[in-house]
Amino acid sequence: MRKRVVLIIGKRGAADNVTEKQRAKRNKTIVLTPDEEKLYLSRCLREDEILSGSSLAENQSSLDQIICGDCFNIFSQLPSRFVDLLIVDPPYNLDKTFSTSKFRKMAAADYETFTRKWLESLRHTLKETASIYVCCDWKSSLLIGPILSDFFIVQNRITWQREKGRGSLSNWKNAMEDIWFATVSKDYIFNVGAVKQRRKVIAPYRVDGRPKDWQETAEGNYRDTYPSNFWEDISIPYWSMAENTDHPTQKPEKLYAKLILASSDEDGIILDPFCGAGTACVVAKKLGRHYVGVEKEAQYCALTAKRLEMAEEDSSIQGYAHNVFWERNSLAAQKKKS
Repeated sequence: MRKRVVLIIGKRGAADNVTEKQRAKRNKTIVLTPDEEKLYLSRCLREDEILSGSSLAENQSSLDQIICGDCFNIFSQLPSRFVDLLIVDPPYNLDKTFSTSKFRKMAAADYETFTRKWLESLRHTLKETASIYVCCDWKSSLLIGPILSDFFIVQNRITWQREKGRGSLSNWKNAMEDIWFATVSKDYIFNVGAVKQRRKVIAPYRVDGRPKDWQETAEGNYRDTYPSNFWEDISIPYWSMAENTDHPTQKPEKLYAKLILASSDEDGIILDPFCGAGTACVVAKKLGRHYVGVEKEAQYCALTAKRLEMAEEDSSIQGYAHNVFWERNSLAAQKKKS
């Protein structure tokens, strides 16, 4: 176990030193010391560097970068028509603390204005063949879907089961989130064969004694199925997973792996304008894509740089093995095949 001293600023601006809770030895959450944070932050581009004249050029030097700064100041500095896949996980319209800042819930009209602002600011970065995925909860989804259709061709809405969520005595437990899928044009990438899900066959059907559209293995009977727009096989990162951080809304690597494999080819360019703890960039690296991430919180930029370094040693993605996405809780079968 280890302790870490953190600085907390109270409502009145008073600073207090407190000791962070101890973590169990088996806890794999990625935590940086102040010195480590400084080291990894030095690997990121800073907003002042870009705005002072070192703007991103339309060449390879602009790729595989984490930019630490306010995204609305950075967007205009990004090259035009260089992005193959835009993955956006904006703040949901909820009160939420992110490291040193807090996002406050807005009126619906104000959140719509906020959404239109970042969409308009990013549109110039997209190729004609680009795809867009926007994450949201059920409330913000009602606003984001129609707004997206004003800019792009909406292709689908994915709903995925978070598996977690607070219970409620007066409402249904909120355990689902949406991802809107849109494209710039009708000419876009969709590698359906790369995102099939391996499912157990409950009632195996045979023709002339042979399996029909399924595989018989020592670990059980499986069928590789075409993906639907409802995903119930995703696990939210938690303390025993190597990808876990203290970011309050971290997305799972498996979730983004599906988006990246389906809607980009190898060496494609992924842009994440609300980078957070860097999941989209990390998965892009693991899957042989280029990335650009923008994040204003220095702590999260440093965590992303650390995770990118870790990806050089371990490119595995929980729940994805042998070019197939596996059902939740089928890890034993994956290990036997590895």
